[in-house]
Amino acid sequence: MEWEISQVDPKKMIQTGSFRINPDGSQSVREVPMARSEGHLLEVLEEVCEKMKDYGEHADPSTNRKTYVRVTSRDGKAMDLSETTLDSRVSSSLKYACETIVEQHEDELIEFFAHETDNVKDKLCSKRTDLCDHALQIPHDEL
Repeated sequence: MEWEISQVDPKKMIQTGSFRINPDGSQSVREVPMARSEGHLLEVLEEVCEKMKDYGEHADPSTNRKTYVRVTSRDGKAMDLSETTLDSRVSSSLKYACETIVEQHEDELIEFFAHETDNVKDKLCSKRTDLCDHALQIPHDEL
């Protein structure tokens, strides 16, 4: 989600609020950055789980611990996919897990990505949703 947000021009703004005219003739409209607007974040959330096809399972050769890593580069550069399993079952289970998280925590996701800019991944993962009890020891680069 952070990557998708970063791709929006930071100068792009949208108007939010009420478009009704108040008794004094004014409107309660304000401009907010498009990238972190609720509408844009909802759009990103609708598409984020489809991107699980871009991930595979990586087994650390020394510990045999399994993690999920991107297998397709966003910038077209070659990636080291040694020790990485590309399997439709892995991407399907990741997609299902993503959809479950989005469904159960949509409000928190919108709230955090709309207002927080520092350590969003760790705050959301460990302090707000308890999805990862070890969130502070392992970076969540792809959240």
